[in-house]
Amino acid sequence: MPPSAPVPSRPLVRDRSADERRTAGLLDAARAASGTRVLAVRADAAPVRGDALVGVPVSALDEVLEWAFLGRGPAGEAVLLAVVPDQADIALPPDAAWSRLREIGGDLVESDASILRTAVALAGWLRDAPFCPACGTRTLTRDAGWARHCPGCGREHFPRTDPAVIVLVVSEDGRRVLLGANAAWGGARYSCFAGFAEAGESLEEAVAREVAEEANVVLRDVEYRGSQVWPYPRSLMLGFRARVEHDADAREDGEEIVEVRWFTRDELGAAMRGESGVQLPGPASIARRLIDDWYEETR
Repeated sequence: MPPSAPVPSRPLVRDRSADERRTAGLLDAARAASGTRVLAVRADAAPVRGDALVGVPVSALDEVLEWAFLGRGPAGEAVLLAVVPDQADIALPPDAAWSRLREIGGDLVESDASILRTAVALAGWLRDAPFCPACGTRTLTRDAGWARHCPGCGREHFPRTDPAVIVLVVSEDGRRVLLGANAAWGGARYSCFAGFAEAGESLEEAVAREVAEEANVVLRDVEYRGSQVWPYPRSLMLGFRARVEHDADAREDGEEIVEVRWFTRDELGAAMRGESGVQLPGPASIARRLIDDWYEETR
């Protein structure tokens, strides 16, 4: 390899080794091992250099709120999650910096992006749900940070995941897509329509309800397109594409969605290149992936 060629990034975690989580004393043994690497998570941020996560040694951490086992690295070393306080001051390796999942997720190599999504989701649960929701007793972590046991009532608790649907709406002729500007974003960014599946509701029912509520359109040809973990706070986003029955029915609800707008492929391209005032979802989101897929398929 020429000296000037970039060195390929190695994934922080090669194998999640889920079968090891029940091993007694796993976390203590890993913290004591010299080769162990730690992914520190501060709120939704972790140390990043370039397009890769950066692990730190156990000795670099002074205060850790919770620990968990993330798997094994390229050389078989243990990789731990350390949930640290939001203002934790940790000495990072040269050229590494704290980066938020929302901002860096789309730029990381996919293996590291996946681990960061997992780590942020698990860290949020470990940090925010220490008490048993049934009896209020403080729980004890089990399975190397992946479960909690309540000594009060004996219940076992696991990280919660909430299913949500997100839909790219396509026009009758397939030549335009309908995006909405959410009031929470100040009406400046256009994205797909999304919402949580309600109790007793199928995903298909959730798709139809959310889009009808937010954009006033009836859908057909609903097609599943993929999923993404989105730990804000604990969502599993299930992506769909669907076609409208009647383009002219599109209308914003005026509360959550302040404007709906049809976009041609050329208009999306201009927004992607920063040549218009339209802001699209960030590259780390499944919303952007749904938009990009349609854009590429219509070339």
